[in-house]
Amino acid sequence: MYHFDWSSVVPSLPYLVNGMVITLKITVIAIVFGILWGTLLAVMRLSSIKAVSWFARIYVNLFRAVPLVMVLLWFYLVVPSFLQKVLGLSPKSDIRLISAMVAFALFEAAYYSEIIRAGIQSIARGQASAALALGMTHWQSMQLIILPQAFRAMVPLLLTQAIVLFQDTSLVYVLSLADFFRTATNIGERDGTQVEMILFAGFVYFVISISASLLVSFLKKRTLS
Repeated sequence: MYHFDWSSVVPSLPYLVNGMVITLKITVIAIVFGILWGTLLAVMRLSSIKAVSWFARIYVNLFRAVPLVMVLLWFYLVVPSFLQKVLGLSPKSDIRLISAMVAFALFEAAYYSEIIRAGIQSIARGQASAALALGMTHWQSMQLIILPQAFRAMVPLLLTQAIVLFQDTSLVYVLSLADFFRTATNIGERDGTQVEMILFAGFVYFVISISASLLVSFLKKRTLS
């Protein structure tokens, strides 16, 4: 019978916290830039200009058709020098972390754009027409009338996608990046407690995800009330 040994957990907490910081950095950056770029993609996809609409459509379909692991590897193996030149990164910068942030942001933007596009289309067209009748431009009506209402309705869905994103950050193990999950497995391999550390990591992901899910449920109730 297997005897669990949890003695590695407490002494390793500082290292696990550092790993969680990296995980949260990737999550927050991907959420912020993913929503910003996703909003622009959603507006572009609804544009009457065919070239703009087709660009957004191809971008979204491309990223949604490619596994996230492949996107992470592509950014890490193919474009590190490109990122260093464009972003002005020094050779000492951790290209793995930067690559993961950029890859997650661009990948998640494709999913956020579909959520945002659906939110925009859920707003009655009459409101946009009324804004135009009042002398607003299309962009003004979108910025001041449509998007605020759409985002209010989309908050639960955006948060749900954020939970999925947080869970997916564990995939950065393919880059050997010391995020929370990778740190836990490394400690487990070092101390011979790999099963315990993986279970502990899974428990932490579960607690954070279920807490966020309860927040989403609460916001859904408030939105519907």
